[in-house]
Parts: sequence; C-alpha cells; structure tokens
Amino acid sequence: MKTLTPKQDQIKQDWYLIDAEGQTLGRLSTKIAGLLRGKHKPYFAPHLDTGDYVIVINAEKVHLTGNKELQKTYKTYSGYPGGYKEIPFARMQGKKPEEIIIKAVKGMLPKNPLGRQLLTKLKVYAGEKHPHEAQKPQVIS
Repeated sequence: MKTLTPKQDQIKQDWYLIDAEGQTLGRLSTKIAGLLRGKHKPYFAPHLDTGDYVIVINAEKVHLTGNKELQKTYKTYSGYPGGYKEIPFARMQGKKPEEIIIKAVKGMLPKNPLGRQLLTKLKVYAGEKHPHEAQKPQVIS
C-alpha cells in the first residue's frame, strides 16, 4: 500500500462561515481547527496545508460552560520586570472578542511554521458583518 500525497493542483480550498452566537468556545474551536487543517477531506496530509478558509462572525456572543466565565484569564508577559498581565475573560470579551477565538484555535494548531500559516486563514469578526461576501462562503451551523 502506498501513501498518496496530494499535489498542489489537487488541493481545493473552500470558504466557510460560522456563526459563534450561543456556541461553546472549546467545541467551536475544535471544529474551526479541523476545518483549517483539512481533516475533513479525504486527501488530508499532516505536513501540507490542505485546509479551508474559515470566517467566524458574532465572536462577542460565544460562551463558556460552568464557572469559567469568572475564572478564566488570559496571561501575557512582555519580558520586562512588572510586564506580567492577567486579563479576565469578561474584560477580554468586552475589549477584544476576536482574540478569544483566535487564542483558542491557535492552541489547537501545530506549533510550527505550518500552524502559523494555517492561522492566517482564520478571519474572526465581533459582529455580523464581514468583508468576504465575494468568496461566497458556505454556512456551517
């Protein structure tokens, strides 16, 4: 049995639109990460970019289960003394709701150049509007 690697002209990349309103962050992120990697395709190869483009709207309306809305924090460190910051989920959802989904999906992608390339195909918007109507994205519920 030979393992078939898809050629560049065989890889077809589609656009998908996902509405995050009322969805759980972790379950939504795993679905997005799978679409970005191309795991739903019959010619998936872990070392190639076979995935699709994903547009996420209503990022501000995503929710967490249990007490995570009160307990979850996002940590950053600048490398300087006193440069450590912890931002609670509620404040992050108010200021930068797109970052919540981007950080969750980034943690589920490979930590290498391929993972960084896949993350560029994720487009997240806080509200209903997005500038990708020309690509005719398929709606995923």
